[in-house]
Amino acid sequence: MGKLEGKVAVITGGSSGLALESAKRFVEEGAYVFITGRRQEALDEAVKLIGRNVTGVRGDASNLDDLDRLFDTVKREKGKIDVLFASAGKGEAAKLGEITEQHFDAGFDLIVRGTLFTVQKALPLFNDGGSIIMIGSVASVKGFPGFGVYAASKAALRSFARTWLNELKGRKIRVNVLSPGQVDTADSQRLDKETREMFESLIPRGKMGRPEEIAAVALFLASDDSSFVNGVDLAVDGGFSAI
Repeated sequence: MGKLEGKVAVITGGSSGLALESAKRFVEEGAYVFITGRRQEALDEAVKLIGRNVTGVRGDASNLDDLDRLFDTVKREKGKIDVLFASAGKGEAAKLGEITEQHFDAGFDLIVRGTLFTVQKALPLFNDGGSIIMIGSVASVKGFPGFGVYAASKAALRSFARTWLNELKGRKIRVNVLSPGQVDTADSQRLDKETREMFESLIPRGKMGRPEEIAAVALFLASDDSSFVNGVDLAVDGGFSAI
């Protein structure tokens, strides 16, 4: 029996990258998964890749109408949620002095506002004893030049986790943040050789993480294996943020 046998998971931003790899792993472990993505073509490809026990719902996590449509679909098809993996969000570089209102709003709307309302709108369907996982970033503790807005938006998720676990303790719903380091995804593969080598030099083992390594930790946080883990910001970065 899989570690998520009979569970229902919702993964925003699940049509690509680390979230897609996690969706695949969740299904392998017995879950039924709902994934979202902004582009229908990518979403269809992800559903095909996962192959079974999956529903794709096109939508933008910062759009409240899209979130309503997502959870209406979940309610209609399964009627419950056991695991919510709020993964939607990415950052664009802009240094202090160059940051525009549009840059700030885009980052905070998707990562902070989007995550907040994703979790809030999921709660009526949530089973007691469930697990909420938010994707953070080691950028929130490292201070990379040009990524101040992105880092601040990810740091807000750590604050959400502290508050929400306290507000949800009566329902025994756990809330954790999974913060990846540099992982070898399609985005990182577009980096030039010099930049890739720079990132790898900062990781003690000398090479980036693999998507399946992040998915294994997502599975841990989603399953009963982490039943005594609550409110953590778990860095999955090969030691990058520790040195």
